[in-house]
Amino acid sequence: MSKMGQCGITSSKTVLVFLNLIFWAAAGILCYVGAYVFITYDDYDHFFEDVYTLIPAVVIMGVGALLFIIGLIGCCATIRESHCGLAIFVLILLIVFITEGVVVALGYIYRAKVEDEVDNSIQKVYSEYNGTYPDAASRAIDYVQRQLRCCGIHNYSDWEDTQWFKQTKNNSVPISCCKSGVSNCTGSMSRPSDLYAEGCKVLVVKKLQEIMMYVITAALGFSAIQLLGMLCAFVVLCRRTGDPAYEPLIPGGTYA
Repeated sequence: MSKMGQCGITSSKTVLVFLNLIFWAAAGILCYVGAYVFITYDDYDHFFEDVYTLIPAVVIMGVGALLFIIGLIGCCATIRESHCGLAIFVLILLIVFITEGVVVALGYIYRAKVEDEVDNSIQKVYSEYNGTYPDAASRAIDYVQRQLRCCGIHNYSDWEDTQWFKQTKNNSVPISCCKSGVSNCTGSMSRPSDLYAEGCKVLVVKKLQEIMMYVITAALGFSAIQLLGMLCAFVVLCRRTGDPAYEPLIPGGTYA
């Protein structure tokens, strides 16, 4: 084997060991992304009723757990020069690579559905507002209006069409519509400068699409790393057994 070939194999093995360490880090990051989507979805679940939207998050967490196992198998197989171990490593990586492709596809599908889902639910959520903390819909609206700094569906005047506004008869919107930093704000519509001007619908859609984009980006980013891992493993696997140019990374390595 030429010096260039020997250098290529040695480099591939070194990169492969390094990539397996990255897989362990990736496992933690992917699990974090999945957990973040779950937690954030819980804050906005009244505005997005399709629970199947969580499928990409569930899959990405499963992939994260599998990547930890892949890193362990790949690291051991590379250091011990195990032909069988590397073959299993490549096979599992290929399965995960395909799975992440499915996650990306599902992410784009559900991301496109966000606006329609919010359109169908947001009017209902606002109509159910009663201003009491124990009420789930009321908590959800107050949370969203404070976090996203918005008021009403399209603007604060949308509150005039709600049952809560008609029953209170005080010409005011919820305190959660008050701009942060404005003191003594009562939500009175006679002082619109105290209220958030932007409606919540656009911002809720943007936030939910942003959440789904985290999953898509994570899946695409780590797919590229896995592709590099598969290529390096193939280089090592395709070396000729017993070739003197092929040197184990540690003494006592096996060519099994």
